[in-house]
Amino acid sequence: MSDGMGNEPISIIGAGLAGALLSITLARRGHRVRLYERQDDMRRVQVDAGRSINLALAARGIRALELAGVMDRVQPELVPLPGRMLHDLDGALTFVPYGQRPEEVIYSVSRAGLNCILLDAAEDAGVELLFRQQAIGADFTRQRVVMQSDDGARQTHEIPMHRVFATDGAGSVLRRAMVEKLGVACTEDLLVHGYKELTLPPFPDGTPRIDKHALHIWPRGGFMLIALPNVDGSFNVTLFLALTGPESFETLNSPDSVDAFFAQHFPDVRHLMPDLAAEFLQHPTGIMGTVRCQQWSVDDKLLLLGDAAHAITPFHGQGMNCCFEDCRELDALLRDSQDWARSFREFESWRRPNTGAIADMAIENYLEMRDTVRHPKFHLHKALSLELERRHPQRFVPRYSMVMFRDDIPYALAHERGRIQNEILDALTQNADTLAAVDFDAAARMIEARLAPLPLPTR
Repeated sequence: MSDGMGNEPISIIGAGLAGALLSITLARRGHRVRLYERQDDMRRVQVDAGRSINLALAARGIRALELAGVMDRVQPELVPLPGRMLHDLDGALTFVPYGQRPEEVIYSVSRAGLNCILLDAAEDAGVELLFRQQAIGADFTRQRVVMQSDDGARQTHEIPMHRVFATDGAGSVLRRAMVEKLGVACTEDLLVHGYKELTLPPFPDGTPRIDKHALHIWPRGGFMLIALPNVDGSFNVTLFLALTGPESFETLNSPDSVDAFFAQHFPDVRHLMPDLAAEFLQHPTGIMGTVRCQQWSVDDKLLLLGDAAHAITPFHGQGMNCCFEDCRELDALLRDSQDWARSFREFESWRRPNTGAIADMAIENYLEMRDTVRHPKFHLHKALSLELERRHPQRFVPRYSMVMFRDDIPYALAHERGRIQNEILDALTQNADTLAAVDFDAAARMIEARLAPLPLPTR
């Protein structure tokens, strides 16, 4: 497909996961693509400590990587996770499977490792990579993006606002320019909780210190610790905790306070992390929030994509998958239309309800992960969900499975069906404490009445 304006290149601002994948899909369509990144080339320099949070790759992201032709490069970097391993305060372990089929797993993958793979693939596809180039503003009247070169002199220059894709993350400069200069409505809702990245190393022989094939969670009600494995046997560990207050990042400001906090709340993992206090005090405390933006595009000139348009919290493991799905959905629209402005508008109208739904589900999942998983009713609901799926596979699919394993089901539909299914589960377990006590005839009637059949899985 021609871009309609000679050989003018497409510009992508931000070479993170979304920008790198988008550059590949556009280059594979024959476009000239320039990918700008404000940081150094991460393939040549070490990633900042504390910013290497691992990610959960699931069906939506996998489908996008397959369509871009890069899944074979990514596969060796994946660690399959068939379920959660819950750590009680007394050290007891409970494994909760994500699904009930062999293929219903998610995959832990290094953010930096995946980003490097995508940058290599982008270069192989003919994308021009430009590092230490930061967008600092936009002139919508003159249709120019203002860039600054981080080369010591910090010189500014401009690039045409011609098919510019803003993939510059949750703090997007170009989104904020749209807000300030075009009056676009946007909210950035920060959580009162933040996060800290830590490391759980393997034993000296490379053996993992905890089960490598699980997403580990230490739920503690108002906060939690999680751990995701790496291929080398280490784990990236993340503490999610209030930013301020009696028990918060604000109060964990010395080696003694860090050690006492972990000894009290996470005693089984504390002794496995020899550099815990030093890492904790050296690594930055990250913030989390949800971005909801009224407008993502400007005619056929500019489109926000990924976190720049709809950043979400990380608690459903869908931030990256959602951004990759953006790339896939946009690619399908551009394949079927020569009209960029129309494609941008259609992309926006289709994606916004779905990105809003996953943002809501991510917040809901935080409460589940840090608190609800500790309650017996949660485990009964989980077991009953799987049993109802076995009995009614085309009508009752657990919400988590729809989000993580069914890339053919839009987020908004998963959210709505999940709400109905929760009402069914609540009704069935109101007077039942075990699966044997559930009235499955009543369950069948409710499911038939309230849940239309879903299409058969496409993969």
